[in-house]
Amino acid sequence: MITACEKNKIRLERLKYNIEKQGARVNVIQQDARKLDEYFSFDKILLDAPCSGSGTKNIFSEKFTKELIERSANVQEELLKKALKILKPNGEIIYSTCSILRKENEEVLEKILKKENAEIININLDKLTKLELLETKIQGTLCIMPSETYEGFFIAKIKKRE
Repeated sequence: MITACEKNKIRLERLKYNIEKQGARVNVIQQDARKLDEYFSFDKILLDAPCSGSGTKNIFSEKFTKELIERSANVQEELLKKALKILKPNGEIIYSTCSILRKENEEVLEKILKKENAEIININLDKLTKLELLETKIQGTLCIMPSETYEGFFIAKIKKRE
């Protein structure tokens, strides 16, 4: 069973459209994931966190500010903390952003993982040989360099211990 959570009504409608187009069966909820009821419990979570978009062309926008980065990192921390709370023991989270900034990636992970019973699981790079990677402070995480082929993004696999 798949549950998707999106607080923005316009994005929610696009998500529903894309899900229907693919023929998938997904329970879609319009809700801020930070406020999900504690009765929810998941084996796996894909947390595609809102971010500054520093790995995209958004970096050239006047909306790309220090305040945006700070606000994004705070929301990411709250979302990751909530995700770990509703994740079952031995469950896994894929945490991703379209940012290449440490403030929104490694610093968020470091802050949350210090307090939580979770660990980073190495991502297998065997099939990703053509991607250019940026250096990360946390072993096992990936930060993809923006290029003409790809936008930049960050990804980490997290396992909740028992």
